[in-house]
This record gives sequence, structure tokens and C-alpha cells, in this order.
Amino acid sequence: MTQIRLLLLDGHSLAYRAFYALPVENFSTSTGQPTNAVYGFTSMLINVLRDEQPTHVAVAFDVSRHTFRTDEFPAYKANRATSPVEFKGQVDLIQEVVRAMGIPTVQCEGFEADDVIATMTGRALQVGGEVFIVTGDRDAFQLVTAEVTVLYPRKGVSDLARMTPEAVQGRYGLTPAQYPDFAALRGDPSDNLPGIPGVGEKTAAKWINEYGSLADLIDRVNEVPGKAGEALRTALPQVIVNRYLTALRDNVPIDLDIAACELLPWNDAAVEQIFEALQFRTLRDRLFAGRAKAAKGKGERAIGAGAKGLKTPISAMVIASTQAKAWLTALRPPCAVAFAGTWGRGVGVLDAIGVVDSGGTAGIIDVADQGAKNAVLDWLADPAIAKWAHDVKGPALALVSAGSTIQGLAFDTALAAYIVAPGQRSFVLADVAQRLLGRELLAETSTDQLSFDDSQSHEGLAEQAAVIGELTVALTETLKAEDALKVLEGIELPLVEVLARMEHAGIAIDIAALEGLSTEFGATMRDAENRAHEIVRRPFNLGSPKQLQEVLFTERNLPKTKKIKTGYTTDAEALQSLYAQTRDPLIEQLLNWRDRSKLRQTVDGLLPLADAAHRIHTTFNQTTTSTGRLSSTDPNLQNIPIRTEAGRRIRECFIVGSGYEGLLTADYS
Repeated sequence: MTQIRLLLLDGHSLAYRAFYALPVENFSTSTGQPTNAVYGFTSMLINVLRDEQPTHVAVAFDVSRHTFRTDEFPAYKANRATSPVEFKGQVDLIQEVVRAMGIPTVQCEGFEADDVIATMTGRALQVGGEVFIVTGDRDAFQLVTAEVTVLYPRKGVSDLARMTPEAVQGRYGLTPAQYPDFAALRGDPSDNLPGIPGVGEKTAAKWINEYGSLADLIDRVNEVPGKAGEALRTALPQVIVNRYLTALRDNVPIDLDIAACELLPWNDAAVEQIFEALQFRTLRDRLFAGRAKAAKGKGERAIGAGAKGLKTPISAMVIASTQAKAWLTALRPPCAVAFAGTWGRGVGVLDAIGVVDSGGTAGIIDVADQGAKNAVLDWLADPAIAKWAHDVKGPALALVSAGSTIQGLAFDTALAAYIVAPGQRSFVLADVAQRLLGRELLAETSTDQLSFDDSQSHEGLAEQAAVIGELTVALTETLKAEDALKVLEGIELPLVEVLARMEHAGIAIDIAALEGLSTEFGATMRDAENRAHEIVRRPFNLGSPKQLQEVLFTERNLPKTKKIKTGYTTDAEALQSLYAQTRDPLIEQLLNWRDRSKLRQTVDGLLPLADAAHRIHTTFNQTTTSTGRLSSTDPNLQNIPIRTEAGRRIRECFIVGSGYEGLLTADYS
């Protein structure tokens, strides 16, 4: 009997990530239906089916925002804005796609998709199965075991980090079972769960490791010293609520059993029909090409069965650490380089490189050994050796973190592809290779996926380097034809090292001032909420669109706003217009509450991101906007309010840190 390999996907989580990862203006049908979320989700699904080779698959969806969590804590996710108009309807289309592929969908009223996933995971484990969970919700890390792996999107939905027990331990210094305790202390701004002011991830993890668990920490809470201990004792009621809400439920009453999730050949006509309606011709070709190649050696089964058949064989040597320096010295430049490692929030770690030189010599070097690491760092820092890479700013950040640099960077295929077509949907290597070379490439591996006792991992890393070489040749000709090579060489490539160093340095913030603003904005919110309750003469949830509709349009009989699927819109623009028309005091308090809620969310989102030196490390993106401008994420420092006096007070919390002389605003365009 074949072992069950169950693939579970968090439909809503991945749909949202796909929506914001791909520019909506580039994805629509001839009838005007936006499809960026559907395209991103479907592309990711094809890749995961190919790479993980599941025997069983299901996609879980949320039913509504009302769950047992909102009953317990009404503010849960209340800070989330109404879904953009362009997003609405795309979840239904995603469900049509997966059903056409014969994949069941599952949901349950009163629970979230990740609770459904936890329940399905438990059922699979009971029959000896292995589970792979694709979700953008970090709460799923608590499900990770030797048999359960979470594939977590690091950027968009195409770059998936493989979260195993070792990966969770390496990232947080905790076991997966300890993650809910850690998350309760840290808080989660995206779910509107407040953390402890001044307490970030490092302190939260330290407490869990020192005391063993949140329960033990609570029992000994009076022993926690300093201002952090005082803050913990003050915030303890909220921490307890956070812990209750963060725990995933594995007893959701759903009818779907594991057997019904078996991945069988899909109905070709149904798949053709939905892909044609969505005008996904490239995705359709990828889907059927993958199945055809899989069928050659393994019969008509899931597309994932063909993963090995999709790879172009690369003869690559695994270079021993003692031979690394000599092997690198013998290479004939230019050399295409692929990197494996982790990077983000101002730091990075390089784990391995794959190299293919101009003569076709290919090899992989694991830098775990200090001798090999020194050889690799020296080679990368040599300006006389021309190097080609793809999206090299992340690896550059890892090198800066190691006190090194990358010199001799002659080409970056991600930046080049962006210059040629800045409005494209994705610049991940696998997508660029498919788009420009017609090549199927296994999705880029995160460091957690690499095993240097696994020849397939060796070949995968070397293949990436080989594809980078092919793309460099093709893109160089295109850039020359468009007289755009000077943009790459004169602007974008020199900027890589600058941005990596900026990310590593970070920007200082005044923690005390931000905490003061959080307290102040919270007090203003409570005052506006109390005034609103006095006006209506009863309590209600100001963050609930359903309750607002009832109060505004039924009880107070105010003029109706724009009709939407769930009643009448209560978005900011509609309420501001309604207030200008009626001068209703309730709307005035509601607008005050929303304004301070948004500001407090900004402040509370910044505080946990500060490191021990009170510096925040954003990520600058060179290939995100269609206009050529930089963008900033995690956090978005371009989105700090400035139009109001209160917003400007938040900006004033960004300060000149110790050892620096001033703040500089620069426009390199």
C-alpha cells in the first residue's frame, strides 16, 4: 500500500498573498474580470503538485470572518480592511479551478481554514500519512512534526520555505509545540492581537526557553525582572487571550475524509474550459506538459510524479571543503552562481552556492565548513571574476552580515528581466525561465530544503546556475537591442550592494515615544468607542461591518451607501461622504475611532520589529513596481503617515541612531 502524502492548502491565505504579489492591472480577462490572485494561486499549485508529488490533496477555505475567535475576542482581525473590489470573486474562481482538477474544497462555519487543516492533518497522521501544508499563516508552525511540513511563502506565493522541526527551531529557537506560547507573547498585528509593549521575538523566545512554557511563565510571572517583566504583568490578560486564540483546533466537524482527497486524473474538458475562460493558456500548457512528462515513466497519475522528468540533467560535482579554494580558482569566468540560504530583516546566512563556469564545469559548495566558507567569500569578493546571478540582493545581505561583499557582479537576471518588462507578473527564477526560455525549473529551494547528501538537491542548485547562464545570454541581447544595458550596469547593479547595506544597517526608532503613541491612540480609541456606545445607548463592535450596517441604516435610518453583496458599504470613503451629508455624531466618533485604530496599528506593527539596538530593518525591492521605483516591505516604510499631525508624530519617532550623524532622503532616479 502506497503511503499517503497529503497536501493541504490554505485557500484564502494563499489567494490574498497571490493578489498582493502580482499587479492586478496585468491580470484580467477580456471581459474585465481581475485574475491576478487566481493566476498566482494556480501557478503555485502546479509547482507544488510537481515538486511534492502528493497522493492526496485538499484546499481549505474560510467561510466568513465570524468564528469562535471573534466571539471570544471581538477585536480579532477587526483591523483588516474590506477586501479590495478587484479581489472579490477571485476566491470563487480559485475554487472552480481546483474542483476542475478534481481537488476537493473544505470549510466549516465558525472555524478558520487553518483549523480545518489542523483537523485534516490529525486524520492523515492517524492512518500513517505524511502531510504538507501550504499556508501564509505562521500559526500553522505549531503543527510541524517529523511527519508534517509547512511550506511557508517567503515572498508572494512562489518562494516557499520548508518549515521542518529543525527549521522552526533554527528560526525561532523553539520547538513547534512551543510556537503558540511564543506567538501569544509576541502578539500578531495582522490578527489585531496586541503584543507586550517593548517585548519582541527575542525576549518572547528567551522567556519560553527559560521558563519552559507560557503556563510556567504565568505561574512565575512575578519573578520576571525589569521593565519587560512589568510590561508582561500588565499585559498578561491579553497574553492569555492570545494563547487561546492562537491554538489551532483539530476537532472541526467536517465530513471530508482522507480517502476522498485522493489525487486522480482530472477531467481534461473541465480543466480546458476553466483555463480557457480565465485565458490562462501558459498555465494550461504547463499543467498538461507536466502531466505528459510524468506519464512517460510513471503512468497517468498526478502531475507531481513528473518532477524529475522536468529537470535538465546537470553533471555537477559536490566539492569537498578541502578542495573548494583550488576548484574555484580553476574556474573560467564569467561564472553563473546560484545561492542557497536565508535572508531578511537586515540579516542573512549563506549556506551553499552552485556554480557553472563558461566551459560548463558545474559544482556545489556547502559553506558549513569554515575553510570552504572562507574560500567562497574570497572568491565572491574578487572583482576580477565576473559573476552572473539572479535576484542577488538577498545573498548580498548574507555576505554583508558575514562582513564580506560580492564584487565582479556583471549581470543579475531578475533585474534584467524587470528592465525588459517591468509590468510582468513575477521575477522568480522559475517563472523567468519558463517565460523566456520555455524551461520548467524546480522551484528555488530555501536553505531548509537543501541536503548535501542528496544528489537531486545538488543537481537542482546547479541547474539554477545553468539557467542563469542561459538567461544572461538571452537578456543581454535584448537589453542591447533596446539600448537598456546601461540601465542595468549603471543604476540597478550598483544599487544592489547599497540596498543590502541599508537593510543591514536599518533605521533607529524611539521605542519610548512609539510606546507612548500606542498608549495615547488606544486611549483615544476607547474614548471614541465609549462616546459611540452612549450615542446608540448600547455596546456594539465598531469594527464589525455587519453591526455597523444595523446601527447606521436600520436603527438610525441614515441614508444608504453603495449596495454591496453583504448589504451596504461602510468603508472609509462612504462614511466620510455620509458624514459630510448628515453630520451624524455617531459617524464622527466612528471616523475618529478608525483613524486612531489605523495609526495604532502602524505603531504596534513597528514595535515588535525593532532589534536589540532599537533599529528596524526593512526590505527594499527593485522589481516590484511597474514604474521602476523602489518599494519597501516588512515593514513598508514608504507607508508611514504624513498627512495629519498625528501621522507626522509617528514619523518623528524615526531618529538618528547612535554612531550616525543624520538622516538622508535620496532619490536616485
